[in-house]
Formats: sequence, C-alpha cells, structure tokens
Amino acid sequence: MTRHVVAAVADFPAGTRRRIEIDGRAIVVLNIAGEYFALLDRCPHKGGSLAAGVLTGLVSSPTPGEYAYLKQGEILRCPWHGWEFDVRTGQSFCSGLKTRARPLPVHIAPGSDIVEGPYRAETFPVSVEQSYVVVDA
Repeated sequence: MTRHVVAAVADFPAGTRRRIEIDGRAIVVLNIAGEYFALLDRCPHKGGSLAAGVLTGLVSSPTPGEYAYLKQGEILRCPWHGWEFDVRTGQSFCSGLKTRARPLPVHIAPGSDIVEGPYRAETFPVSVEQSYVVVDA
C-alpha cells in the first residue's frame, strides 16, 4: 500500500468529507466527530457515488413501540438506490431481495438481529500523522 496525504487536519474539520483520486480510483474520506474513514467512492450495488450520500444511523427495535438509534452518523447511504454501508467496515445492511410489492410473512424478532446485506463497500486505513490526514491505498 502507498501512503497518500489527503489534507492538513486543520483544513479538514469534523462533519466534512473529501473526494480524492489515487491511482485512478475515486475515494471518499470522511471526518466524523474527529475520526477519519475512507471508502471506495463506488457503491458495490450499482456504482453510485458514495461521496454524494447522506450520513445516517441504524434504528433498532427491541420490542414493538420501542427503538434505539445506533451508529449515529456512521451509516453512509448511496444516493442512487438507498443502499446503506457502515463507514467502519463497509458492510451493507440491506437484503438482496428484488424490489417489488408482494406479500411477505411478518414476525417479531429482537432489534439486534440486523441482517447483513450481500454487499460490502471497500474501505481503506486512515491515520493522522504530523497534523495531516493520510490514506493507505
């Protein structure tokens, strides 16, 4: 892996993101509350730009009528089809079912039983060295 300087920490405040190119590959680097994450800027579902996606969280429901908002600001939603990816692992949390209206069986399960989806966004290690954000790609 080659090390690439993204920006000075002072020029990359919390809540911002940068889209960079490394060896012809687009990468989105995010600063979430002072912690840095990098993903390939291509949704593995259909190729949408993750850099244009919205950061959100996961809703968990231990029982009907109760819910908890988890991983706040750590789930990146692709703007094309809404597939969501954990910025820490790249793991999706969507099922692989085709989208269409059809009846499905309904049952109650613990909110902790989140099903991992079939896609995983490629992630890259990010570090801060001498006040610079560095991506290993």
